Amino acid sequence: MSFQKLDDLGHRLEALDHALAILGADEATHMAPGGGEARAEAMSTLAGMAHRQATAPEIADWIKAAGQEDLNADQKTAVAEFRRHYVNLTCLPSDFVERQTRTRMRCEQLWREARPKGDWAGFLPALEGVIEMAREEAARRSDVLDLDPYDALMEQFDPGNRTAEIAPVFENLKAFLVDFVPNALEIQKKKRAKNPLRPLSGNYPVERQRELGLAMMAAVGFDLTRGSLSVSHHPFCGGVPTDVRITTRYRTDEFLSSLMGILHETGHALYEQNLPHEWAHWPLGRARGMAMHESQSLFVEKQIGRNPAFWEWALPVVEKHLGEKWSKDEILAHVHHVERGLIRVDADEVTYPLHVILRFELEQDLIAGRLEARDLLEAWDEKMKAYLGLSTIDTPQDGPMQDVHWPSAAFGYFPSYTLGAMIAAQQWFAIEKDIPDVNEQFARGQFEAVNAWRREKIWSQASRLSTPDLIEQATGEPLNAAHFTRHLEQRYGA
Repeated sequence: MSFQKLDDLGHRLEALDHALAILGADEATHMAPGGGEARAEAMSTLAGMAHRQATAPEIADWIKAAGQEDLNADQKTAVAEFRRHYVNLTCLPSDFVERQTRTRMRCEQLWREARPKGDWAGFLPALEGVIEMAREEAARRSDVLDLDPYDALMEQFDPGNRTAEIAPVFENLKAFLVDFVPNALEIQKKKRAKNPLRPLSGNYPVERQRELGLAMMAAVGFDLTRGSLSVSHHPFCGGVPTDVRITTRYRTDEFLSSLMGILHETGHALYEQNLPHEWAHWPLGRARGMAMHESQSLFVEKQIGRNPAFWEWALPVVEKHLGEKWSKDEILAHVHHVERGLIRVDADEVTYPLHVILRFELEQDLIAGRLEARDLLEAWDEKMKAYLGLSTIDTPQDGPMQDVHWPSAAFGYFPSYTLGAMIAAQQWFAIEKDIPDVNEQFARGQFEAVNAWRREKIWSQASRLSTPDLIEQATGEPLNAAHFTRHLEQRYGA
């Protein structure tokens, strides 16, 4: 039976994906610096092996024949996802996948060394190599998928995302934020005049912060028997659903950036841990794209972690682990602090979308060849000054070197962050209608009901539906950006 052949293939590919995911997480957290070259070779070989198995010519025949077999509804949907993945995988030859894996891994390893020093000149040649291969990938995918090259890259992270649809939404949001940011800052200034900001003590040992993070992770639903928390240069959630690897980075002079990063990555992890186990070896069993994934991480960070009700429960937990007593108003002044900043991952939820839109615009120009890597410092600085009134021209580590995405060839990923913020706000709007006492539950440290809602509406669905259909089925309406702007106005407006 052809479907059985696809099922067996899924198990083999799942094993290879498992190995690559764990090797990748280890490479970013525990690997000795001297192991970089050999690790890149090992992972490129495994990536090539997985790609050759997943693109074997006979698979096309299996998919075609399986479509004629007597299958149940889930199996039929699984065949459709197998077909979509096969088409996307066969856009690239295996030798290209190996070369690209090796190139991006070496670039990422160099980035970890060069970023702290702001060594743009030393990093640039490696980045140019990654961009060259990204353009080649985009062209190959464009030819097969009949999409614009940049759209063909976005398709790998969010099936159905198109620049023609996203760009106008981002333009409107950018116009709103350019006006709203100074207004929010002025409102904040007036509040500070009446109630001065209580400074953080600046005495937060890493181990105490780690224990606080683990306590928060467990409280909001993370299964500590199927995941872990480590340190990396850039926070991420990796691994596999049965062994999710969360990372953060710590500063001993404050604790909120690490804690918010942990909550963000825990949102990703909850999605992975709650995907249908019986579909784990099918493409159908994967999360439905990165916009939906980011909506889950941003939901935990923003709708839960920055919710005033959450802090009624969380403050005693902070006091227990860090030894500091805060009032809710005192901590919210920090949690809701708005500031024009240079670093995306440390940005507040008001300014954060501008960081994403900046990258979205630059990425399109890079892939289209309208912008070269050597001109990125100036192009980045120009947009940073226009959108946030800041300059990075003399500190490349705060500009185009700050994120891991471009060194790791993740072009087309960034739009997912802001789309995810919009989806998260829309989910919260629906949850408030379905669970009227949700804030009271948060104040008591109860997150089971909201997790059950997301498990039913989002997590259990995996990739059964397209992103637009999943949003509409879960919330009762298509993606509506008004929920996000309303959320910002309610939390940060007058």
